[in-house]
Amino acid sequence: MLLAVLPTTGCLFRTRPVEETYSKVPLQEASQSELIDIINQQAQKIHSLQATVDIDTSAGGAKKGHITDYKEIRGYVLARQPAMLHMIGLLPIVRTTAFDMVSDGQQFRLWIPPKNRFVVGSSETTERNPDHPMENMRPQDIYDALLIQPVVPPEIAVREKGQEILHDVKGHRVLQDDYELIVFRKKGENQGMLTRKIVFSRVDLLPHRQYLYDDQGNLVTDARYADYKEYNGVMYPSRVEIFRPQEEYDITLNVLKLEINKPLKDEQFTLEQPPGAEVVHLDKPQSSAAQAPISEVGK
Repeated sequence: MLLAVLPTTGCLFRTRPVEETYSKVPLQEASQSELIDIINQQAQKIHSLQATVDIDTSAGGAKKGHITDYKEIRGYVLARQPAMLHMIGLLPIVRTTAFDMVSDGQQFRLWIPPKNRFVVGSSETTERNPDHPMENMRPQDIYDALLIQPVVPPEIAVREKGQEILHDVKGHRVLQDDYELIVFRKKGENQGMLTRKIVFSRVDLLPHRQYLYDDQGNLVTDARYADYKEYNGVMYPSRVEIFRPQEEYDITLNVLKLEINKPLKDEQFTLEQPPGAEVVHLDKPQSSAAQAPISEVGK
């Protein structure tokens, strides 16, 4: 009855164009196990990396009410399995140190010369400082985005078919099918905990996005990967964007030079406390730890 009435009224419906078009690019197929193999093989190929990067970063958003952008920061990144990272950022023009942070997988240290602050904490600490956005950077967050970890027990992965929105050369939105590998960790006998979701482009079957979640299922990192190139026989993105929604900051790394599996020494992942720096120890109350030397904090 409805179909019979609508054509006679003329005012109850209208036809409008669809905003998106569908991608006509040939797409590849992959099973759940094949996607897991892609992730695991990539993780096995990369034991360390050493990169020269240009860094664009911003801090702030809806919570803070404003956004501050930091552009054209030259950076140097060292990473080594299983969880070690050293990253240095240099201020534009003058090329003095904007920040220097390291992690040995257990403890991190962050030196911010413009603020004369030296931040120390364990890798598991969740303490953040809303008044000092740069202090919220954590080496472990950068490491987890740069080196996608393998899917190993007790993790379980499930493949899902999804869609992503791309843009053509004229800026029009284009829908394209993708694969999403949803990774859970067993929690109890009949429970699972969402840990991450890895999105694969079906054009090249490479990871183009990774979502990381905390133990409560909150999104903590949204990492995007683009412009893959071959470095020392390994495909790796030349652009990595890391967004931290809880702390409202993002870091984009544009790779200028990258060396894969170059030997890195333990001493390259150390950072001494600068003389006269204000020490902020996140694992202790600030009243008792703020001015204590690092060698004494935690004793």
